[in-house]
Amino acid sequence: MAETPYIVTKGIVLRETETKEADKILTLLTGDQGKISVIARGARRKGCKYAACAQPLVYSEWTLYKKGDWYYANEGSTIELFNGLRKDIEAMALGFYLAELTEAVSSDEMETGELLRHLLNGLYAIAVLQKPLSLVKAAFEMKLLCLAGYEPLADSCAYCGNPEPEQPLLDVVQGVLRCRSCGVQESALSMPLCGESLKALRYIIYGDPKRQYSFSLGQDAMKRLSGAAEAFTAAQLERGFSTLDFYKSLQS
Repeated sequence: MAETPYIVTKGIVLRETETKEADKILTLLTGDQGKISVIARGARRKGCKYAACAQPLVYSEWTLYKKGDWYYANEGSTIELFNGLRKDIEAMALGFYLAELTEAVSSDEMETGELLRHLLNGLYAIAVLQKPLSLVKAAFEMKLLCLAGYEPLADSCAYCGNPEPEQPLLDVVQGVLRCRSCGVQESALSMPLCGESLKALRYIIYGDPKRQYSFSLGQDAMKRLSGAAEAFTAAQLERGFSTLDFYKSLQS
């Protein structure tokens, strides 16, 4: 009988589903195998050798084998637990939202290396760098949508071509920047920006991804950027997120 071929891959648990007995089904985002479902037998038992790896938002190296259409966990070793997330419920809630959002834009067939790096950087910014949660959320949403093929045109007004639009707005449906007086008839839903928040938006879209969260904003500008990023995400993906609802409930 031929030996079972093993696959060694690094990935992060986006979601877990508890099944019969002590098993879990993990939704794992990897850099080389894409988004895969993994059956982790006995992962809910205290003595399971890969129990720590089989938790949401844990980045690990996995040894898997495939049987039929399913991957099965054989071994696992943690690389990053992101413990900083688990010390604060708001940070943890945001982490779950980032994971759900990443899962929403990924598919089994697509290349996911950039998505994985983006998610790891976002979680690192929260857990280790302790960046403001509102800043991480807005920057993560906007850049993730860019990576998924929804990049907005933010270099100038889409109607008059002014590189510095007057009273700038982001049309979140069409994905274009405009002046308040331009494209009024064609525009569906537009979110107001200001000079500071527009500069930050362009930094996120066009800047170095390794320095994604290396900026700061005043309170009003941050509020405008956050509103635009969240509205753009909802409009482009045409769906809501339960993890986002929970995260926002903690702020009220």
